[in-house]
Amino acid sequence: MIDIHTHILYGVDDGSQDLETSMEMVRLASAGGTSVIVATPHNGLPGLRQELPDLTHRLEKLRQSIKEARIPVTLVKGTELFATWELPELLRQNAVWTLNDTRYFLTEFDFDEDPVFCMRVLERCREDGFLPVIAHPERYDFIQRSPEIVYDWFCEGYGIQLNKGSLLGRFGTRARRTAHLLMRCGLVSCIASDAHSAWRRTPHMAETRELVEEDYGSDYAHLVFEDNPNRILSGRPLTGYEPIYPRM
Repeated sequence: MIDIHTHILYGVDDGSQDLETSMEMVRLASAGGTSVIVATPHNGLPGLRQELPDLTHRLEKLRQSIKEARIPVTLVKGTELFATWELPELLRQNAVWTLNDTRYFLTEFDFDEDPVFCMRVLERCREDGFLPVIAHPERYDFIQRSPEIVYDWFCEGYGIQLNKGSLLGRFGTRARRTAHLLMRCGLVSCIASDAHSAWRRTPHMAETRELVEEDYGSDYAHLVFEDNPNRILSGRPLTGYEPIYPRM
């Protein structure tokens, strides 16, 4: 599997706090069947602007540790970008990391953001040639109230990334219900761990993979855990099923 959303890079956000924890997270991911991990530390949150040389140093140190430990996992760079009006300019200036240096970027919103603002920011990014992958929409209050917004995003060609924990009910009933609705409607591009530690919100994805295969079939599981994540990291167009308009 390919995990495109993790907070595995140590000492930079609310995820892993040290190299030892990051290495334990890598071991858990590998044990759960993940072979590629994208490090996506938060960036652009109020009061948080990551320095790219520092991120690069930490990424390379973690890569070297993985190599020395002979763990069969490839570590790829990215960030989880908080959507602000300045985001398109940051992308144009190469001031933030996209996913594996492609035109795809992972982005998140305030949990009760104005949907009109969201759409306009995403449109401006796309006008500049960048392709959004929207992190965990099932967790946003405004999506739980109006899941049809995700249908509009999907039809615009935006990537839709669910959290593994949402499908398992670990972010509450509303997030779980919305996540499964989006799955049933064919509105999910990929599933990722959004891992933050080695003991809670971990990168071990085997349980969620099994659930998806049981509830939605092996083809859908391949699409969301392998095919589309690989397309994102290689900069190719996403694929998927004919979407169904969601109704709660």
